[in-house]
Parts: sequence; C-alpha cells; structure tokens
Amino acid sequence: MKSTSTARVGPKSKTKVDKKNSASAKRKSGPTQDHQSLRLWLRLLVCHNLAEFYLRSRLRRQFRTTLARFDLMAQLDRHPQGLKMGELSKLLMVTGGNVTGLVDGLTREGLITRRDDPSDRRAYFVRLTRKGQTLFDEVAGMHEQWVISLFSGLNKTQQKQLSDLLGKFREHLNKLCET
Repeated sequence: MKSTSTARVGPKSKTKVDKKNSASAKRKSGPTQDHQSLRLWLRLLVCHNLAEFYLRSRLRRQFRTTLARFDLMAQLDRHPQGLKMGELSKLLMVTGGNVTGLVDGLTREGLITRRDDPSDRRAYFVRLTRKGQTLFDEVAGMHEQWVISLFSGLNKTQQKQLSDLLGKFREHLNKLCET
C-alpha cells in the first residue's frame, strides 16, 4: 500500500503527497543519507560566522573600528609604497564604492593619505600615514592574539591536521573554480 498524506499546497487547497516519491524522501534514502558534505559545509559556515563575530566585536569594543577598515589598513601595511583604489578593491574583493567610503573616512582621521598617480591623472595612490601605521601595528598585534585564542581549543597536532585538511580542500576548490 502506498504511503500518502494530505498537505496544503495553496492557502485553502489540499493535495495528496506521495511520501515515497517526494524529494524529501529521496534525499533521506540512498547512499548519501547522512548528508556529510552538507553538514560539513554548515559547520564551516557556523565556525566562520562565530570567529568573525568574535573578531568584529573586539575590534569595535577595543579600537572603535571595523573589520573592513582593519582589512584595508592591512593591505596598505603589506604595500608601503601605496596602492591604487582599483588594486585595493581587487585585493579586498569589494566594489570601488565601498573602498572609496573607507578611504574617505580613514583620510579624515589622518590614518591614510592620497597622492596623485603621475602616470594617470584620474587615479591616485593610497598609503598609511605614520599615525595610521602606529595604530595599525597596535591593532594587528591584538588581532593576532585574538586569532591565537580562536584556535586555543585545539592542540598543536589538531591545528596542523586542520590546516592540512583545509589546504587540501582549498586545492580542490581552486581546481573546481578553474573549470
């Protein structure tokens, strides 16, 4: 005998649903019953969100800054000669408008400067000021301590295993993204 149930499809209609042939039933049967990949994906997302929340809240509380501002300053720290706005946008993987807003605010605070690009009068370079470098060094030191505390629940062997597995996963993702 076929297993069916009555379900509402529209606001007032009732329709018979074949439980054995429903998409939900098909997902629950077969070789992928445990949905390991989906569970792993969700675990990665939750861990990412919790770690990001932890870092964002500490940046906001201790330095009254945002992760986006910190990331921009980190890029400028890696490129002391300065970067063009388009380069910053690519490195941060955000739109030019987002970068402009961050740069405007950091410039007003005296943390970065802009200088014209002599080879392209439409563009300019952005770089940290002394004040910006001093602040970034302080924030980066604390950021490093916070990241260390994120992984303090794992011993060194577990951290190495996690790093190795994530490295393999990243290689796989890079290959998938190439196609």
